[in-house]
Amino acid sequence: MRDIATFTALTRFGLGAAPDDEAAVDTAGGPQPWLLAQIARSPQTPAPLAGFRASADILAGIWRARAAEGRDAEREAMRQAYRGDYRPELRARGLYLAQAPDSFTERMVLFWSNHFTVSSARRAIGAAIAAYEREAIRPHVFGRFSDMLRAVVRHPVMLVYLDNTGSVGPNSRVGRRRIARTGAETTLNENLAREVLELHTVGVHAGYDQEDVIALAQVLSGWSHGGQRRRDAPEAVHGGFEFIPAFHEPGAKTILGVRYDEDGEDEGLRVLDDLARHPATAMHLATKLVRHFVADDPPEDDVRRIAAVFTDSGGDLAAVSRAVIDLRSAWATPLGKVKSPQDYVISANRAAAMDDVPQRDLIQPMGLLGQETFAAPSPQGWGDTARDWLTPEALMTRIEWARRFAATWPAGRNPAEVLDATVGPVASAALHQAVARAPSGDAAIALILVSPEFQRR
Repeated sequence: MRDIATFTALTRFGLGAAPDDEAAVDTAGGPQPWLLAQIARSPQTPAPLAGFRASADILAGIWRARAAEGRDAEREAMRQAYRGDYRPELRARGLYLAQAPDSFTERMVLFWSNHFTVSSARRAIGAAIAAYEREAIRPHVFGRFSDMLRAVVRHPVMLVYLDNTGSVGPNSRVGRRRIARTGAETTLNENLAREVLELHTVGVHAGYDQEDVIALAQVLSGWSHGGQRRRDAPEAVHGGFEFIPAFHEPGAKTILGVRYDEDGEDEGLRVLDDLARHPATAMHLATKLVRHFVADDPPEDDVRRIAAVFTDSGGDLAAVSRAVIDLRSAWATPLGKVKSPQDYVISANRAAAMDDVPQRDLIQPMGLLGQETFAAPSPQGWGDTARDWLTPEALMTRIEWARRFAATWPAGRNPAEVLDATVGPVASAALHQAVARAPSGDAAIALILVSPEFQRR
């Protein structure tokens, strides 16, 4: 590899160097033009992922089975969807990440997918989680943040994950009836509202309070999905978003000092749009982006600069991404970030450049190393700092996996060439010497994969 700038473009902004990547950078005119060209290409669903079913079809099949035949039929439909939809798409997604030419685009998909985390721990929607990323995240990574926010919050996978599908305003038609029947104090669920404020938009330091959370939960009451129609008839069930007026809390609401008059579903869309352009949202998102691309402790000047671009552009994520690429600090320290297990496994597979990658080498290792795909332990998503990933136990697990993985590489790979193609511009003399003295090709490859240079980006 020619220089540190190319290494940084491929490894920090991209997902690690694949054999053809350096030539692609040269063809584009250099590291930054290579990145900028990816922003200019509106993200399309990659061909390997284009043939998978929509989440609405997957979920409709599961919910119709329950409506027609009960819980046992629902569980069987869920198992079939896991086998026929989720697992094949998960494998295709992993293989594409290991081969994608536009790996900066794919990094942004992963970043925003983690920001708007959903988890397969919720079995009810697990089979549709890969489709959720494909539908609600991917189309918007270089679009407007407000559009992504709308797509995410209205998506049945998110609505189920954060328990909003049965959230009923206490003064709604259904709410009054339930309270009278059960004596419950409220029928409202605050989970989605709380995470929209704390995690997705303004952030925990924005100055909102519990009254704001309750008001947003009231605004979002009635935001549900077509599975609720099972009470009507199985044929009425569908797998998409549905606003249920009988669940919606009537009356005006006030959130962060702004009054919103009653307007059904449109009331919620107005609130989301206002949250998307709130100054605190700009700072919250800028902090996360700078942490991801610059340093675990984000420089304040960089955060303010990215937040200003976010605000001035109306939340245009293409403009924001260009501004991140333009940060001098993102290029100044080439090994400033530790690779997460996901990054590490993907970059190792990109370096191996195998045409077909067994699941044991691609999907399973991420879980083994502590980052199972679509299984973050909470709505906060996965951490993005060295302390989240570099424990002594985690390092030993990486070393053990790297040794096994190196033994699967195609025969005939020259370790010196692999070293140059992956970490050449940042490789220490000690690493060059260790690779040259390794007793076998497998051992030399393993030394590269466990080196600090390869484990950082």
